[in-house]
Amino acid sequence: MSSLPLTLPIKRHDWRMAWIIARREIRDSFRDWRIILPTIFLTLMFPGLLNFTADRILALAAEYNPDYIADRLYPFLLMVVGFFPASFSLVIALETFVGEKERKSLEPLLAAPLTNGQLYLGKMMAALCPPLFASYLGITVYLVGLWFRQGVVVSFSLFSLLVGLTTVQAAVMVAGAVVASTQTTSVRAANLLASFIIIPMALLLQFEAVMMFIGNRNGLWWILLAQLLVLVVLMRMGVKMFNREELLGRELDQLQLGNMWRRFWLRFSGRDTHPAFHPLTWYRDTLTLVPHLRKPGLIFLLAMVFAGLLGYYMINHYPPPEQMYASLFGEERQRYLANLQLLTQQLPMTIFWHNVRALLLIALVGIFTVGMADIGFFALPWVVLTYVALPMSGIGENPFLFLLATVVPHGVVEIPALLLAGAAALRWHVVVIAPPPEKSLSESWINAAADYFRIFIGLVIPLLFLAAFLEAWVTPQVLIHFYGS
Repeated sequence: MSSLPLTLPIKRHDWRMAWIIARREIRDSFRDWRIILPTIFLTLMFPGLLNFTADRILALAAEYNPDYIADRLYPFLLMVVGFFPASFSLVIALETFVGEKERKSLEPLLAAPLTNGQLYLGKMMAALCPPLFASYLGITVYLVGLWFRQGVVVSFSLFSLLVGLTTVQAAVMVAGAVVASTQTTSVRAANLLASFIIIPMALLLQFEAVMMFIGNRNGLWWILLAQLLVLVVLMRMGVKMFNREELLGRELDQLQLGNMWRRFWLRFSGRDTHPAFHPLTWYRDTLTLVPHLRKPGLIFLLAMVFAGLLGYYMINHYPPPEQMYASLFGEERQRYLANLQLLTQQLPMTIFWHNVRALLLIALVGIFTVGMADIGFFALPWVVLTYVALPMSGIGENPFLFLLATVVPHGVVEIPALLLAGAAALRWHVVVIAPPPEKSLSESWINAAADYFRIFIGLVIPLLFLAAFLEAWVTPQVLIHFYGS
């Protein structure tokens, strides 16, 4: 698997050359009154509209502690004021390359003595600067109006947080949109691909709004950090994927499902290296894929460690209720164990199919999150286990004995299966960030998908099948042995 550095191979000279392209694009944008006038008008009008809305909401909610509501409402509206003009950057970025291709002005630009990375960064900065300027102007107008009308002054930390969120979110949208613009042949196709950017950002904005209303500003700083990492990934993806020869040579977007399926099947069946299919040869070749999972597997092991630390942090800040342990280890324990033994012995196949469906669903979601869902869903159970097990020492129970009885009997088989499935999925999903230089993006993606399903069918499913029967028949017996008396 390609390495995943968080640094970009960009030098100071590249930024200077990219700024030449950015200046050209920004100058052209400011010459077009159809872009400038609506942007300025809406930017100046929107803060006043939101101030009016805030006044009406506070008037209606005066009987429900208006100071508390104002403390949550004003930062939320400030966040919306910054995000609204920044969303224009998506429209500009979507037509950066493909729009120039339709206007027949792309060839002279690509003939300039600039590298692919300099062209990409220049276009990205050009799409980002005018909307960000409008966002900062809107934020300034809103803050000034808030001070004159309500006498409210926003703290510097909150101001820095909201400006940072606005800037990073706009940069993430632009980076994703420029990638879409380089991979399409028409503005219409680029606009259709924009849904993969608009929908996640809209959901993220709603989540940020909820966190703002509940007052969890520390969580917003973590979201800002996560978006910075996404920005680095998208910029690296764009620099790696941008190729001026392919941009000029691509004339039509074609979805050749037949060719894609044939390529997938050749890789999955192993017939790309062996003319005839043989089960033993197929399994031997599948096992040779496991060493390629070393780096993504290490990432998952680090995620386990981080999940344990997060569980420990949650114990100290949000301790679990003592009633939960009183129920688990009290007089009802024998009844719980009897019901558990009766239930699990009847459901080994249910456990198996549940695990298979969960892993396939995580792999599907990972396609749209560039592998982040793979790591997040893998780490979540370890957070829960740490959160539940460690506080047992406070009630006289051994947490390590609890983990030994509940996890280890089937975990010795299930955990390697989860690691294999997660590492294979991550290797598949991150290929879009750094595809091999000798292959196209589509070919690399299809090959990685075929490798994932080879590992999943050949190795993960047998391990999950064995783990399901261990979980149904062995784990309850171990629990009864340790906790049945």
